[in-house]
Amino acid sequence: MPSPVFVGILALVAASAWMTWIGYGNVRVDVFLLVISGWVLSLCLHEYAHALVAYFSGDRGVADRGYLRLNPLKYTHPLLSIVLPLVAVVLGGIGLPGGAVWVDHAHVRSKLKESLISAAGPATNVLFALLLAVPFALGGGDDALVFTGAGVALGPHGPFWLALAALGFLQVTASLLNLLPVPGLDGGNTLRPWLNQAYQRAYDLFAPYGFMLLFVLLWQSRVNVWFFDAVGWLASLIGVPEDLGRLGIEYMRFWSN
Repeated sequence: MPSPVFVGILALVAASAWMTWIGYGNVRVDVFLLVISGWVLSLCLHEYAHALVAYFSGDRGVADRGYLRLNPLKYTHPLLSIVLPLVAVVLGGIGLPGGAVWVDHAHVRSKLKESLISAAGPATNVLFALLLAVPFALGGGDDALVFTGAGVALGPHGPFWLALAALGFLQVTASLLNLLPVPGLDGGNTLRPWLNQAYQRAYDLFAPYGFMLLFVLLWQSRVNVWFFDAVGWLASLIGVPEDLGRLGIEYMRFWSN
């Protein structure tokens, strides 16, 4: 059964979606709430996918550790799993992955199962991105931006479509980051079981620093530009409008001009 915390997150997503749709109060705050609550929801589902596959792969302890109740407060690293990803979303528009679910691999007796446990999280982000692309494929958001003599203005329900596109854009960033073969991230962990023992020892040596190295590269170097070019291309490929996604990320920062 889902935890009351997760039910509360779902309620916040629904309420902020309604407020954004009707333009209640400060619409930039509405967009912020929808994007942030939607992102936390995706984090819960990402970690739940890891735990669910681990459970059916032999680690029944994930249930005792509370991972199957979709409660983000049960994560082993709340700072890395919730706080830092939220900071990355707000300041950088990056769906940064974070370590959370601890799996007892002693109960997982198959390389394939170990890989599937790691791949389950990114697969959830990919699925989430595809689902968010469906409304745009059906014509939603076509009038989100209206061109007038004075420039560009938001059309009917424009803030809602900006928020939805921003969420889709974030899911693409999370999918791409999680699939990179970086030690310590899901992409690297998916490959680890298939490495020989020498490479596994080297992998484990660098795994604790892979996350922070990626964070620094994305924040301070030319890699950031290349990364967002790739994200924009992938978002457009699946049907999430890149321009609306980028604008939505900027629009949610209601404290800026």
